[in-house]
Amino acid sequence: MFEQNILRVFCQLILAALFGSLIGLERRQIGKAAGMRTFALVCVGAALFTILSYQGLAGSTQVDGTRIASQIVIGIGFIGAGIVMHYRGHVRGLTTAAGIWAAAAVGMAIGFGMYLTSLVATLLILLILFLLGRLEFKIKKSIK
Repeated sequence: MFEQNILRVFCQLILAALFGSLIGLERRQIGKAAGMRTFALVCVGAALFTILSYQGLAGSTQVDGTRIASQIVIGIGFIGAGIVMHYRGHVRGLTTAAGIWAAAAVGMAIGFGMYLTSLVATLLILLILFLLGRLEFKIKKSIK
């Protein structure tokens, strides 16, 4: 039983690293500072905190395990706020901050064992980053 649990946790963390890296790939390809490593770390960290709260507090009636999940959201929001900046009248880093927030949500889903949900969310995030980014660029280019 113990070995099965450890193996599942290892697989969850590896999956979080993989999904987070994939999400960060697009940011790296377009030259953003936060790339594959940053997104993988955020996803793994969120998964690990979720696993710790979900399994570590299982059966406890005195501690609310959802509080850790809510603190992940707040912490990632703080990191995202640090990424967003104003530069020459333009806001920069908003997509990267939103991507980090979404990667943390994917990590939390993995931590709760919601593997299909995390896969679909990762694919949707990749679709948004890769395809909508190019579509936005074409629209901006055609307007000018």
